[in-house]
Amino acid sequence: MIDGKIIYQIYPRSFYDSTKSGTGDLTGIEDKLDYVASLGVDYVWLSPFFTSPMKDFGYDVADYCNVDPIFGDLSSFDRLVEKANKLNLKVMIDMVISHSSDQHPWFLESCRNIDNDKSDWYVWVDAKKGAHSLPNNWLSVFGNSSWQYHEGRNQFYLHNFLVSQPDLNFHNLAVQEAMLGVCEFWMKRGIKGIRLDTVNFYFHDLQLRDNPLHSEHSTALDSPGCNPYIKQNHLYDKNRPENINFLIHLRKLANQYDVLLLGEVGADQETAHMIKNYTTGNDKLHLCYGFDYIGGPFSVKYYCESINNFWGTPPKGMICNSFGNHDSVRWISRWEHNNDYDLEFTKLCASLLMFLKGACCIYQGEELGLSEYEITKKEDIKDPYGLAFFPEFKGRDGCRTPMVWQKDALNGGFSSAPKTWLPVPEEHLAKAVDQQNEPDSLLNFYRQLIIFKKNNEILQSGDIQAEPISKNLLRIIRTGAKGDKLEGIFNFSDTKLSINKSNQDILWPNNNNNNNRSNELGPYGVVIRKI
Repeated sequence: MIDGKIIYQIYPRSFYDSTKSGTGDLTGIEDKLDYVASLGVDYVWLSPFFTSPMKDFGYDVADYCNVDPIFGDLSSFDRLVEKANKLNLKVMIDMVISHSSDQHPWFLESCRNIDNDKSDWYVWVDAKKGAHSLPNNWLSVFGNSSWQYHEGRNQFYLHNFLVSQPDLNFHNLAVQEAMLGVCEFWMKRGIKGIRLDTVNFYFHDLQLRDNPLHSEHSTALDSPGCNPYIKQNHLYDKNRPENINFLIHLRKLANQYDVLLLGEVGADQETAHMIKNYTTGNDKLHLCYGFDYIGGPFSVKYYCESINNFWGTPPKGMICNSFGNHDSVRWISRWEHNNDYDLEFTKLCASLLMFLKGACCIYQGEELGLSEYEITKKEDIKDPYGLAFFPEFKGRDGCRTPMVWQKDALNGGFSSAPKTWLPVPEEHLAKAVDQQNEPDSLLNFYRQLIIFKKNNEILQSGDIQAEPISKNLLRIIRTGAKGDKLEGIFNFSDTKLSINKSNQDILWPNNNNNNNRSNELGPYGVVIRKI
């Protein structure tokens, strides 16, 4: 059963450095797997560690079947999987197959001429009127046109992200077979999950039709407001119907190895509809996540609409709920709240995440309450996305800073190198793992919360419905297969609020609740009880 599974995301560069290089690595992750297992999660998702020039920090792959020397080698990966298996953790890898690096041998061969074996493995379009006449109006997520002129072929190639990340041509069946082969390579090495980066970007419109424009005041959950990308309705450069058939082939392969498929849907419109299309039935992806909670507001109204929109209308799909990841501002900084109640607020959010129907994902450091690292100077930015849109958007470095293990150790115990690839924020040190041994610490709260979720059948697979009690009080009802019900009431404000008194014992109290049957919920309080 996929519903109720818990995934822990690791950004390898920033988890633990075992080589004194200043950058995290696979052996470092292996060394810390006991910590991950202590959380009680089911899967550990590793962001890309493949051979790469690192223009987009691993999301530009130059060899899909090898490990970049920064992170180790294939034997390092095998040892990690072996230890994970002993700890009852399932390893999920991050496959970036919509595009490769421009240093990948496939692209280097494709560039040579128009009649080599890989000539149509990427999306090439004739430059009929020269280098300055773009094929259409499609835009890159990272800014400017998504077409790059190549003088050697006198053609444009498509890149939905960086110029150095050319898009593969999934209309070519040989490309599809190659990517299925890449996935099987890792399945044979013992992985039990694949997170599919930008899963809705695989196919493009063969007619190369222009994308229509959105309204003047359009916004997107997965892109900053300063990015012109959000001004288009991306009907033709992604979200294409041909995607479904490839996902069916991938699922058949995954079933042979008992591998879970998690898709990232970067859709600016109708994300819920697309997730359902990709996950309905048992023949495509097991589950997907979008940016409804990662990019949306923190309000009772929004959560009611989002929950009921996905679960209250057919068809039934499966979602992975997440409040943050390596691409988003850390939610404790992103969502406005009274900072005097940081601990209560983080416990509220953790409780809400675990109460939602579907699987869920925790991004490294959320269980410690780590905040966003604030970057003020352009020269300190490493993320190409931030460099493209600074100062309006400062990129994703702020959520990717190193994990903190020991308050008083060099670099918070992350690395013994004199300098780390990103700095360890001083404000994170007080929240290091070794500072969270008290029973009421946030780290132990997460551990206890995960046990509570796993031991409750209704929270594993029950139906869900949400309703607003008031502007700042959210009520969610979970209903089990036999009709038994739980209600969760969540206070989104920093003031005490009245709730209906109940004779039922509270199953999950927040520390603000001293009376098991109180008719008050403290600031950012939560109560879960039978009804």
